[in-house]
Amino acid sequence: MRKSLPVAAAVLLLTAVGYFEFPGHTYLLSDAQIYIPILEHYRDPSLFTREMVAVRPHVAFTIYDEMALGLRHFTGLGFEQVLTIQQLLFRALGILGVFLIATSMGLSRQMAFLVSSIFALGAMIGGPTVLTFEYEPIPRGFAVPLLLLASGMVAHGRDFVAGIAAALAFLYHPPTVYTFWGVYFLLTLWPNKPAVMSRRILGLLPMLCAVVVLLFLSRLQAGVTEAQPFFSRISPELEKLQRMRAPYNWVSLWFPYWHWLSAFLWAVSLAAYWRVRKWAPEDLRFFLVGLPLLGILSLPLSYVLLEKLAWILIPQAQPARAVLFVTVFAGILASVAGVKAVEAGRRIEGVVWFVLAFAIPIHTRLTELLLPDLSEPLIRRRLLLAVAFSGGAVVAAWAASVGRKWAPAGVVLVALAPFWLIPSYGNVVTYREVRTPELLELCDWARQETAKDAMFLFPNAGRSLEPGIFRATAFRAVYVDWKAGGQVNFFPKLGFEWWERWQQTMARPFRSEKLPLFASLGIDFIVLPAKNRLKEGAPVYSNAGFVVYALRK
Repeated sequence: MRKSLPVAAAVLLLTAVGYFEFPGHTYLLSDAQIYIPILEHYRDPSLFTREMVAVRPHVAFTIYDEMALGLRHFTGLGFEQVLTIQQLLFRALGILGVFLIATSMGLSRQMAFLVSSIFALGAMIGGPTVLTFEYEPIPRGFAVPLLLLASGMVAHGRDFVAGIAAALAFLYHPPTVYTFWGVYFLLTLWPNKPAVMSRRILGLLPMLCAVVVLLFLSRLQAGVTEAQPFFSRISPELEKLQRMRAPYNWVSLWFPYWHWLSAFLWAVSLAAYWRVRKWAPEDLRFFLVGLPLLGILSLPLSYVLLEKLAWILIPQAQPARAVLFVTVFAGILASVAGVKAVEAGRRIEGVVWFVLAFAIPIHTRLTELLLPDLSEPLIRRRLLLAVAFSGGAVVAAWAASVGRKWAPAGVVLVALAPFWLIPSYGNVVTYREVRTPELLELCDWARQETAKDAMFLFPNAGRSLEPGIFRATAFRAVYVDWKAGGQVNFFPKLGFEWWERWQQTMARPFRSEKLPLFASLGIDFIVLPAKNRLKEGAPVYSNAGFVVYALRK
């Protein structure tokens, strides 16, 4: 027990600095804009009765909603609080998983802490626009850390615990787990001693139970007004709409750079694995090779299933997002290879590996940092950070390997400094807060002074996030906004309805002549920026940022 306390403290420390400093966290700036109205409608069916994303929920095949509702009921906390608690817990478990992977490969706890800290810096993967650490408390952000915990447990021969973690990941977000379970099924079939085979088979039991649980809960799902299609083909009209609104699912639409970067990072993961393979336990080797391999293969797989076969399930499953495991394991393996190189006296090699590991969170376009244009001040600063962190990591690893008394302090300094220096000196901005005081004041007014079934429109908002934040904070329906269009991946009818609404109200610049049309569509209020105040008519509400006009009495 006493030996576990320092590990727990280290994991909690990395979780805290990652959450509050870098890469940070957000709320209602991404998919939470959709999940919160769904959850609030489940909690109180009188809310969002006219909101299309709430009355057509896409959470039948996840326990995300049941867990949020259950925790809210038993704790009395709001959804933001219970989701944040889960987010922190699963981030910590993901960091613990990386720590276990590192220790299983013979790294000391100090070096495992260093490797875990580099992973905790997170990374954004262009193309599929996915994160190794999701900033928002959303299902995928819960599932990925659980898979890393499962990998770490497998590395230590605790397959049943690994199965529980991976089964829970499946219950939260089924599309994320196919890579892990694909590798684990292969591992189970791989010949070995009877005791090992029995242990591996035992790891499958939680997943079998999870499948039964998810099927049972999906049958009890309330409020489903449009079923999610699984076994049909995408029509040409729907394909055109999905390509326009959700290009991240269509690998042929990605900038070619992201394909080349994925290939480069896969090569990094293979090279790093080759350097450290003899220290990896046999079972872990399957995951160190298999997860990045399936990640890179997810790109042609998605292309064939979606763009050639037009399988309607693929925009929901989003298999190409498994490419994130290429980045995850490139970073982890490069960090481990750096430590091993330093311990073997190959310090220059150690610098190279650590530069690769630190470059991943510092600069999204990684090769721009490795082949820098030094005339760019920002590139120079970020390259300097990568080299400085790498040098610090080499010194810390050397000091720990020879038993210097100051080694623990040096490791902590090198591990924690990037969480502050990357966003400050490196000017790496992971997100921008758009929940302004004026927007929150508008939400308070709408929640307190308008009817529950009131319908709002932000006709000047374009693709901004403000309407979605308003929906989830004011508990009021929004006729249409850009974020809601992402549901085209799940519900074709909703997608076409969203597009029709968008064309009617948002596709062209707002003019006051459209007000009668808006009223005829059932819109009760329009919200305009304060600078676009109408010449005629008095607003029912205004503040420094917004003016609201009533269209119907």
